[in-house]
Amino acid sequence: MRRLFFVVTFVPLLQSTMVYAATPFSIEDVGGGVGLGTADLKDSTVNIIRILLGLLVVVALFSMVVLAGANYAWSGSSDKVKNFARNMFVASIVGIVIVLIAWAIVIFVAGTTRNVTS
Repeated sequence: MRRLFFVVTFVPLLQSTMVYAATPFSIEDVGGGVGLGTADLKDSTVNIIRILLGLLVVVALFSMVVLAGANYAWSGSSDKVKNFARNMFVASIVGIVIVLIAWAIVIFVAGTTRNVTS
């Protein structure tokens, strides 16, 4: 009785495992089927970081610098508003410089690791 139970239960499982083990599977097939493209993961990550840092520069340039310039232009004779606008302009320029340095670091690290890992 035990032998019959073993044959009826486990032999079909072993046969189905052999069928699945013979099927080829690759990540490239899955990525192509889903529509992810054929680019390398590292290149895609670097491109996303470049785009995000570029957007940060654009946002900082148009929001902070233009807003600081508008505040300075509309300040009239108020020294408090002029100082606020001047500080805002300096802070926005420092922020842009920090983002550009981060951008340069990302490009440098990506270029260096590309030669090491390939």
